[in-house]
Amino acid sequence: MKAADTDAPAPAAQAGGPATGRGRLGPPPWLALFFLLPALLFLGIYVVYPILFSVYRSLWDAPGTEFVGLDNYARMFTRADTFIALRNNVIWIAVAPAVVTVAGLIFAVLTERIRWATAFKIVVFMPMAISFLASGVIFRLVYEQDPERGLANAVITTVQDTVAPTGAYPDANPREGVPLEETAGGGYRLTEPVAPGDAVAIPLVGVSAEEVPGDAENAAPPQQEQGAVTGTVWVDFTRGGGGREGTIDPTEKGLPALRVEAVRDGEAVATATTGADGAFTLTGLEGGDYTLRLAASNFSEPYNGLTWLGPTLITPSIIAAYLWVWAGFAMVLIAAGLSAIPREALEAARVDGATEWQVFRRVTVPLLSPVLMVVFVTLMIYVLKIFDLVFVIAPGSVRADANVLALEMWQVSFGINDQGLGSALAVFLLLLVVPAMIFQIRRFRREES
Repeated sequence: MKAADTDAPAPAAQAGGPATGRGRLGPPPWLALFFLLPALLFLGIYVVYPILFSVYRSLWDAPGTEFVGLDNYARMFTRADTFIALRNNVIWIAVAPAVVTVAGLIFAVLTERIRWATAFKIVVFMPMAISFLASGVIFRLVYEQDPERGLANAVITTVQDTVAPTGAYPDANPREGVPLEETAGGGYRLTEPVAPGDAVAIPLVGVSAEEVPGDAENAAPPQQEQGAVTGTVWVDFTRGGGGREGTIDPTEKGLPALRVEAVRDGEAVATATTGADGAFTLTGLEGGDYTLRLAASNFSEPYNGLTWLGPTLITPSIIAAYLWVWAGFAMVLIAAGLSAIPREALEAARVDGATEWQVFRRVTVPLLSPVLMVVFVTLMIYVLKIFDLVFVIAPGSVRADANVLALEMWQVSFGINDQGLGSALAVFLLLLVVPAMIFQIRRFRREES
């Protein structure tokens, strides 16, 4: 019996226990800490230390030689620039995340309904591969005031010129001493009445050589015609000098394509267009006096588009650039959420008679609400810290109108070199961002659990 007991196998617990006999499996805790130490050091040096030092520095004056307590925070909220920046940040938070999220949702739904979905995703997501600095430079050029350089105004002016063409001679004006006066609508009229059988000469100046059409011919003195009003409109300027004012000289050009009207009782009763030599003939007139008028459409100024980089439109313009950059990010995340939606739920709604809009509004959007919230909060965090697009796109003359908190912090810290006030702005910005970050982290943890 004793021999049998001696040769018996070890108890199961002892046989299955750890070889070390310490009652645990795996490496010791200090080894895990050893591998985490580089990441912890990096986190401490580049995240924790700057935050703590910013809080400490915000309690000192600009040079950092005198402790001022909370004076920088009090001064921060008495500056007009801070309130402008805070107002613009509120506009950004209220508009940008919602607009980008909606755009991403629309693009994500479109990718499921178009044939070239992959190419479409690449085109929309491509701006994310460009740095914000480069994006700002691109949109600074897009928003140029000159339509020949700025794409936005080039498109607008093209449409405008199609609907309401620019006048042929926007810079033309009557020579001094000629009985022509400007009308309320922008054209010109003779101060002296005309009657059928009269011939008038209307000299204009201020017309550059580039504005004179290539098919313009030398002007000729008007010839009287019974029952009609005739005349000539020409450029009263002789190139190279010489010539007489108010007289048609041999080398002076007529102004073609000018609209001339005979007006009676405030209404145009006859209209004519000048020929290549600037001559016109108004026919079909009854007896009596008329007012001769050069229509305002001849002199309408060219439309140069909108002042995108002006004080009024600068913030919406930068938000549009932000939309261009971030729409691809929102689209990719929402498209991933769309692919995870059970198709049975969508088909069941369609079988029950729901339209595509009802399926989208009552089934797709509610099922996507977690993803939409993640995208929205993420964009909100980035909007609170927006800096580079505002700094690059906004010209110096309107930067105060486009100011945001991150840009104000940079300008105070490195512009007027007030590190104390700049640190206070940095701490304030951090306090605005932290709640959104905490909300996002808690949401992730709830979804994981």
